[in-house]
Amino acid sequence: MPSWTSTWLSGLEAAGVTRAPDDWRGKKLGLPAEGAGAVASFNARLGAVLADLFVAGLLGAVLNLSVTDPGLVAKQAAGIGAFVGLYVVLLPWTGRTPGMALAGIAVQRLDGRRLNPLAALLRGVLVALTLPALFTDRQGRGLHDKLVGSVVVRTRD
Repeated sequence: MPSWTSTWLSGLEAAGVTRAPDDWRGKKLGLPAEGAGAVASFNARLGAVLADLFVAGLLGAVLNLSVTDPGLVAKQAAGIGAFVGLYVVLLPWTGRTPGMALAGIAVQRLDGRRLNPLAALLRGVLVALTLPALFTDRQGRGLHDKLVGSVVVRTRD
């Protein structure tokens, strides 16, 4: 049987849809199965991004107040710039954005330290592009996390 069929013909566990009881997202990264320090859920990550988009939209609107008659492109650029700016300023300093703080999650490097500003910039741009953040591996890390060597973890139980 070809290898590409073996995953879906072998069942949901082989395809990564379900997990064995002794397996969890983050196990291969040395992270706990539950509680603080465990890999954050997709719902927590999504909620955090939506909250950050709201904050960035407000910041973008404030930035556009100084511009006489800003066009649609300028309004969108200000919002996207504010979104990426949240990542660049806050991730190296606090490890989280306002949305992440609300959701009880944080970003850290695989060694537990905070991201540097360049990694935070790259991660922010990739999250703004949306697609790299939507697809995660079996450890719960998206392409944006893999490229900068980060993981999103829970900060509370």
